[in-house]
Amino acid sequence: MNAVLSNGTLTATFSAVGAELIGLEKDGRNVIWEGDPAVWGFHAPVLFPICGGLKDDRFLYRGKEYILQKHGFVRRSEFAIESKSENEIVFLHRSSAETLKQYPFPYEFRVSYTLDGSSLRVGYSVKNPSDDELYFSVGAHEAYACPEGIEEYSVLFETPETLDATQLDGNLLARKTVNYGRGVTELPLKYDYFAVDALVFREIRSRSVTLLHRASGRSIGLDFPGHDTFLLWTKPGAKYICLEPWCGCPNYVDGGEKLEERERILRLAGGARITKTHVIRL
Repeated sequence: MNAVLSNGTLTATFSAVGAELIGLEKDGRNVIWEGDPAVWGFHAPVLFPICGGLKDDRFLYRGKEYILQKHGFVRRSEFAIESKSENEIVFLHRSSAETLKQYPFPYEFRVSYTLDGSSLRVGYSVKNPSDDELYFSVGAHEAYACPEGIEEYSVLFETPETLDATQLDGNLLARKTVNYGRGVTELPLKYDYFAVDALVFREIRSRSVTLLHRASGRSIGLDFPGHDTFLLWTKPGAKYICLEPWCGCPNYVDGGEKLEERERILRLAGGARITKTHVIRL
């Protein structure tokens, strides 16, 4: 069953599966990709406890091997609704005997959505209920509808950027980059960019971007302070673009298999809690 928040300006719809945002409407227009399974069946999956993939879908922790699929398992997991008010909903997913087979850490993972005028604030909160350290990554994979095709759109950066995208080699990062502009604040989108996979920007300074439809001036803003990796992704020819702020990163092809050595892995002390927030502005 889906849940809905509405404040008279925005209407947001969510699925308990994955705590996923499946619709965000303003003035009768839904800006979230429809999730056509013939193209790509998600709308805005939440990535936890890893972002990206692993070599052969495996990692090592304290000498034991674990199998964990790309982007983790919560995007296909049922969440409980912990609380709901007029403007906010909080979803909760706890570790279980089943999750511990794939990922050997107890956790409480909350996804909150809060309407504030014409903005939607998204919070990812991780609590470590154990005494040991918790290693994890978390990130967003929101797909924004581009009914005219992505080549009618640009991504605007808040500060001039050298857009060096680290290339992907399967699930992992290659030791090479491709440049998409120097000293630029605008990246006009092209399907050719995504012939291999995503654009992975590890070194951008901007923590705010705007998706702009150039002809009409329609725009969607995304603010993501505290996130150190930003990705763009679509399937060639598809009518969406994913804007993905991550707290984490895939390993390099020559990286180790130990989870604690994974690129940009987050560490959370026993009993601690951390929240990462981004904001969608319409």
